[in-house]
Amino acid sequence: MEALIPVINKLQDVFNTVGSDVIQLPQIAVVGTQSSGKSSVLESLVGKDLLPRGTGVVTRRPLILQLVNLSPEDRRKAAGEENGIESEEWGKFLHTKNKIYTDFDEIRQEIENETERISGNNKGISAEPIHLKIFSPHVVNLTLVDLPGITKVPVGDQPKDIEIQIRDLILRYISNPNSIILAVTAANTDMATSEALKVAREVDPDGRRTLAVITKLDLMDAGTDAMDVLMGRVIPVKLGIIGVVNRSQLDINNKKIVAEAIRDEYAFLQKKYPSLANRNGTKYLARTLNRLLMHHIRDCLPELKTRINVLAAQYQSLLNSYGEPVEDKSATLLQLITKFASEYCNTIEGTAKYIETSELCGGARICYIFHETFGRTLESVDPLGGLTTIDVLTAIRNATGPRPALFVPEISFELLVKRQVKRLEEPSLRCVELVHEEMQRIIQHCSNYSTQELLRFPKLHDAIVEVVTSLLRKRLPVTNEMVHNLVAIELAYINTKHPDFADACGLMNSNIEEQRRNRMRELPPSVPRDKGAPGDGTQDAGTGGWRGMVKASKSEDGAYEEKTKYMTSLPASPQKGHAINLLDVPVPVARKLSAREQRDCEVIERLIKSYFLIVRKNIQDSVPKAVMHFLVNNVKDNLQSELVGQLYKSLLLEDLLTESEDMAQRRNEAADMLKALQRASQVIAEIRETHLW
Repeated sequence: MEALIPVINKLQDVFNTVGSDVIQLPQIAVVGTQSSGKSSVLESLVGKDLLPRGTGVVTRRPLILQLVNLSPEDRRKAAGEENGIESEEWGKFLHTKNKIYTDFDEIRQEIENETERISGNNKGISAEPIHLKIFSPHVVNLTLVDLPGITKVPVGDQPKDIEIQIRDLILRYISNPNSIILAVTAANTDMATSEALKVAREVDPDGRRTLAVITKLDLMDAGTDAMDVLMGRVIPVKLGIIGVVNRSQLDINNKKIVAEAIRDEYAFLQKKYPSLANRNGTKYLARTLNRLLMHHIRDCLPELKTRINVLAAQYQSLLNSYGEPVEDKSATLLQLITKFASEYCNTIEGTAKYIETSELCGGARICYIFHETFGRTLESVDPLGGLTTIDVLTAIRNATGPRPALFVPEISFELLVKRQVKRLEEPSLRCVELVHEEMQRIIQHCSNYSTQELLRFPKLHDAIVEVVTSLLRKRLPVTNEMVHNLVAIELAYINTKHPDFADACGLMNSNIEEQRRNRMRELPPSVPRDKGAPGDGTQDAGTGGWRGMVKASKSEDGAYEEKTKYMTSLPASPQKGHAINLLDVPVPVARKLSAREQRDCEVIERLIKSYFLIVRKNIQDSVPKAVMHFLVNNVKDNLQSELVGQLYKSLLLEDLLTESEDMAQRRNEAADMLKALQRASQVIAEIRETHLW
């Protein structure tokens, strides 16, 4: 199981190369208040002076410290690899690549320099970690993270929210469920006020991955001891509480070596805490951390392996979506153009690979526009909309000229029905516009869902959009002209012999006799059947033409009464002999219609309605056909040839197939991450099952 910690170190090296923290690796995070002795504990574990020391805030960047135990055999092998290192202990930084440090004073100086390079030289902190690897036969295999000490008051050029920044930085490391929290607290402070244990408990309420270290046992007040604390009677910690004695600042100034300090620590524990001496001290802490980390890695490894495999599959898929670097540009361009044209046509036909589920698009939406939007709009157009009875009467009277007419003039029907049919042109042109907009939207749909390769080449994408938009724009006037002509054709010849219209006229003619008989029945017996009622000033005798084409019914009479209720007669009329200034009379003159005028108007209205419905039916059928032929099918048939003709040119190849810098960078990042994950997977696969137990 000793082999597990080097495995994690290898994984850490693998992921450090891509600078990513997608995988949460098992490690030990050292947490404590400022000057509680965190760095001293780490130095004791290493056995060397290698960390910056002093009062105030010293650790200002996370230090990821990998301790690698070297056996004599490993030592000889490493010496051969590293060009014959003389020293048995050395260190390496990630940021200095392969440079070897055998002088630990140089390591300390490099840590200070690297800290100042990022964090400044006046107490500022940074979240960017420093990676240091120590090779030595005197250390146990460990991976530790030395974090900045918890502080409350900003000093130097530290920002006002320094407490929050440090806290967030610490939480970022200890929130990792695969980390062990080493909570460092000074013995000469009250355990109940320990900030380290408080922060640890926030992310690890059960204490399953928290180990407490009590430092400065030799600095407690006279007459007090840490027996209760070390026994766990004050605050119990599941992984245990270990006490250590650090070197004082005076010892450090006097260059007291760590080995000597460990001997003094052992003597102090034997004297002060004889019953606990074998379960406290730096050596016991190192062994405990080693054991905890190994068991923790063993527990995390299956999940870690699964996570790496899942991520590898995800990044492989991501890399595939970015595509391979272009080699044959001519073939690639032709392939992309053909694929786009094919997807565009398939989206219209409904055979595209990517079916939209949130809304209608492509051919389905065009069908909806034809039969729902356009169809319902036409059906909502009132045949007599904008036409009042007075308008009809005025048209009839204008069409008769100076002579009173015996029959309803046909020209009045023709003029009025043309006016109504003309109202169908606007919704027809709007239908063309809607289909044009949808075909424009299909371009975006194909870019987003169907041909993601286009997103790699923004210039090609823009050029394709421009060509298709231009083609659609070119077909729009032609289609509008055809639709305009369809309405103009209907207006050009009012076919009163149309079979459906003739049937409507015949139906009305069949009611003429019945209407006449009913009227004759209502006359008194003394009145001759072929004469009008005495005193009737209207020319009812003339029932020829369309005037009699009205089916008399009570409901229609009621409707007529409603229609004319608001009309008022003029105070004077020419029939009564009063003079009238014609220029002052508004047109139309509001008055009560005579029975003949009423019948004439109703005949015209019925004929207009009947003919309008025939034309509307024709327009509802012919406009979608015209749009399909002149716009949709034409674009489908000519799209590929247009794209090839406009874009497939040797002069444009280089420019069109220029990748966006962002895409190239993302592909490189994904490729690097995929390599790291595959390497990590190999590292884990090398572990024998027997190593796990």
